[in-house]
This record gives sequence, C-alpha cells and structure tokens, in this order.
Amino acid sequence: MFGTIRALGATVLTLAGVAAVLLPSAARAQQQPAPAAAPAANTVEAIRSRGTLLCGVNTGLAGFSAPDAQGQYRGFDVDFCHAVAAALLGDPGKVRFVRTTTQNRFTALQSGEVDILSRNTTWSFSRDTALGFDFPAITFYDGQGFMVRADSGVTRGSELNGATVCVQPGTTTEQNLADWARANSIQIQPVVIERLEEVTGAFFAGRCDVFTTDISGLAATRAAQGPRGEQYRILEDVISKEPLGPVVRQGDPRFRDIVAWTHFAMVAAEEFGITQQNVEQMAQNDPRPEVQRLLGRTGELGQMLGLPNDWAVKVIKAVGNYGEAFQRNLGPLGIQRGPNRLWTQGGLQYAPPFR
Repeated sequence: MFGTIRALGATVLTLAGVAAVLLPSAARAQQQPAPAAAPAANTVEAIRSRGTLLCGVNTGLAGFSAPDAQGQYRGFDVDFCHAVAAALLGDPGKVRFVRTTTQNRFTALQSGEVDILSRNTTWSFSRDTALGFDFPAITFYDGQGFMVRADSGVTRGSELNGATVCVQPGTTTEQNLADWARANSIQIQPVVIERLEEVTGAFFAGRCDVFTTDISGLAATRAAQGPRGEQYRILEDVISKEPLGPVVRQGDPRFRDIVAWTHFAMVAAEEFGITQQNVEQMAQNDPRPEVQRLLGRTGELGQMLGLPNDWAVKVIKAVGNYGEAFQRNLGPLGIQRGPNRLWTQGGLQYAPPFR
C-alpha cells in the first residue's frame, strides 16, 4: 500500500532492524531497575503534612489531562487525583499537578517529586516488579491502534507494509509496534520522537504515514483537530492490551489501598445508582446494606483505611461516579465505554464488595 519505505534521512529498516532499534530502548524503559525509591512508608503522612497531593499527569492529552484556557488541568486522569485528594484530605482542590513525560514520569515518582502518577501508564510485569511500582487499579482498559489519513486507502493494519510510523520512545507502544511488525512479517520504519506534541505534529505534517499509540490517545488526538479530524481514520486493529491506571511507589500499602478503593468507590457508586447530585440523599435514605457501608452510614470501612467514614461521599460529591467522570471527560471526544462498561453491562469494570 505504501510502496517503498521513505528514508526520511534514515536507513530503511528490515524486520530485524526494527527489532534492533526499538527493543533496546523500550526494554530499557520497562526492564532496567529504577533508581532506589524514596522512602514510601509515610506517603499518607507526608501528603497530610504538606496539605497537598502531588499528582503526575500528562503534558497534554485531551480528555485525560490537559490544561484549559485558564491553565487549569482537566480530564479523566485529573479527576481521579481530585477524587484521591477528596478521600485523603477531604478537599478535591488540594492537588498540585506536575507535568510528566514518558521519559521522566517514573523518575518523578521514584524520587518523590510526585506521590502518584495518573497519566495513561500501562500496567506491565516489569513495571510492577523490576521498577518497584504498584498499580492499585485499572481505571481504563485500552489497546494500541493505528491512525492514518482517510485518503490513504488503508483500512487494516495488514496494509501498513512499507509505512513510516510515528511513535514515542521508552513506551510499551514502541515495543508493541516492533513485536507486531515482526510477528506479522510487516516491514515498517519507526519515526521515534520523544514529546507527544512533536509526535502528533510530525504525523499531521506528513512526516510519517501512521501514528500509533493507545486507541484512546488516537481518539483524543483526532478530536483535538476539530473539523480537520475527519481527514484521519483510526483503524479497527487492536494490537495489544493496555490496562491503564494510577501508579504509586511500593512500600506504602495504606496509600495503595486508598488509591485502589477510591476507584472502586466510583465504580460501585455507578452500579448502585449513586451520583454526584444524589450522594448525600442516598447516604441518608438508601436502605441497601452495602450502600450504607460504602457511604459510611454503618460500619467502619473508613477507619480501616485511616479515613473518615464519609470518605466515599466526599469522593463521589467531588467528581461523580465512574460513569459520570467517563462521560464528562471522554464522551465529548466520542470515546465509547467498550470494555470500560460495568460488569453488569458486559464490561470489565468491577468493584470488590464493600464489606
């Protein structure tokens, strides 16, 4: 479909060449042990003493974490940090957002520059073990895909032989691309660019035929183009599993639990019909035993986390239930719930019982 690979000032890569170029940097990012972690045992106390949650976010990904016209961060990942702040500090506004890139995000977390990463980061074996991180929950089930120009005539990934592909280094995306090309005997040339803004700029400027990242990222990038977005097509191919969610340092199980159960509270709230508008009424009047425990009317679940018993009420009042947060941030971009529907609706989002 694309004919001979355009050199773009680089040597044409065979499959072996793709693996040789891509795998070292991707593998280093995922497998090389990280620097020694900052002490994590007192993360909760440090946050309370500081009075602010330090949240590492993307430099700018529409719908997930991006500054608005006033410079305030908005998005699905941003709302999650507001939710954690509401649970831990009682105030969703007590968050400082720190811009992180694919290259410095893990260093920022290990060094203590941030308390939590909430920015399209994939849960993988090496990151969970060799890098010394914990992934408390999967807030967004995703998968890697491809975007091309609509007038390219390409409709399937199998037609990408001979294409140049824009990709960020040091990501699961980079390694997935190499694995997929090798497994399918497809010859491609990666155009590796570090900053997301520069990657997308290169694609829209025609420096590469294809842009690859998580499908949610492709949808957000295309939507940010406005009417021009109709000139681009996201292929139906999904070449990987990308479970995305918040990341914390290992060594502080209490903070990890607070982060995990904040997500589960939002998911359970949607399942029980608890919304940002009715949460206080439900806390007073809903007779269901699990709702009473979730919202702190009975039991001592908050105490088990070292939080006030109404912590979940504060979370839901701040950002709404999972479905509300999803629709508010991602609905306008046309991103469908898909596997992020509740388990009762055929999806994968599932909260353990509150008991």
